[in-house]
Amino acid sequence: MMMIKLNINNRGPYNFILDTGVGLMVITEPKLIDSINVVNPRTIKLAGLGESDSFEAFVTPHLNVHIPGLLSSNISAAVLKTDYFNLSGYVGMPVHGLLGYEFFNNLAVKINFTDSTITVCSPKHLKPFKRSQKIPITIEEQKPYMNAMITFPDGNRISNKFIIDLGAGHPLSLENLPQNNALPKKTVKANLGVALNGPITGYVGRMAAIEMGKYKIKKVITSFPDIDYIKRNYSVKRDGNIGLGILKRFNVIFDYTNNLMYLKANERFNAPFEHDMSGMEYYTAGENLNHLIIGRVEPGSPADIIGLIKDDEITSINFKPVSKMSLEEIDAYFKTTERSLLLEIYHDKKYDRVIMTLKQRI
Repeated sequence: MMMIKLNINNRGPYNFILDTGVGLMVITEPKLIDSINVVNPRTIKLAGLGESDSFEAFVTPHLNVHIPGLLSSNISAAVLKTDYFNLSGYVGMPVHGLLGYEFFNNLAVKINFTDSTITVCSPKHLKPFKRSQKIPITIEEQKPYMNAMITFPDGNRISNKFIIDLGAGHPLSLENLPQNNALPKKTVKANLGVALNGPITGYVGRMAAIEMGKYKIKKVITSFPDIDYIKRNYSVKRDGNIGLGILKRFNVIFDYTNNLMYLKANERFNAPFEHDMSGMEYYTAGENLNHLIIGRVEPGSPADIIGLIKDDEITSINFKPVSKMSLEEIDAYFKTTERSLLLEIYHDKKYDRVIMTLKQRI
């Protein structure tokens, strides 16, 4: 995730995920409503993908939002009454909310994934990257969309409309294949993330390629949400979304004012796409988010074969305590290459050491 620090009503700093997939600013930490001195907020219902029904949030009066170099007034936000996302647990650091359309609306936003910097300016002063690819986009319902060509495993090429979603960790998601019974032959069952009202389940496989302007990216890890969890009532018709797993292979400029996005490949462009090879999902917990808890184990996977189960705690990997690692480092252990790992597990009030042999599953 792309994290940015900001102050609200002269309080903070708070950690917000930069997310083109949201319109209204979302505060996911309910306690913030007291910290930023919000008075008389009104209540609304929010609905989205997932398992549960609509849920409630407060809508704040106008807030003052300060990011180094920028001060915005009259910004409204939705404050969730309950932290449904548990973003802090899945990111491995405190997360207080999501910042989307309000940040991108009147600015040209240049994101350099090479050195992890964001530069903003007035669109009229924008200087694109040299030799970058200009991509037409549309801004619909406060979100950016683009067309990209998908090559399917059977060689068919189809143009699809995608939301450009910096807040989605996956590379690519296609929402029209499950309902057409056209999934790739090799897929694995997976939890695909958390949407507005709960987790989204589905499958993960590969598409042969995606073409974005002059760029062609091959063997792309792709998510396929279950049709039971997709409500086909979007006000903007789309085929899926392009997430951070693809976007971080470029340095990117968003220019909403002129309906443009600029892409320039960076050093990550040719890196192979790999998915988790353990068959387990995990999150961080505890006051300091330094406990790694298994949330789900896929039947028949390497994690299942060695007897790991939900709620087991992983305390070390190859003798290195997980409390000393970021979630990004931990992810790299489980999806970089096929190999064996020595894990220390806390289970039934005792510690065990087990060897897990990773296996590429898609």
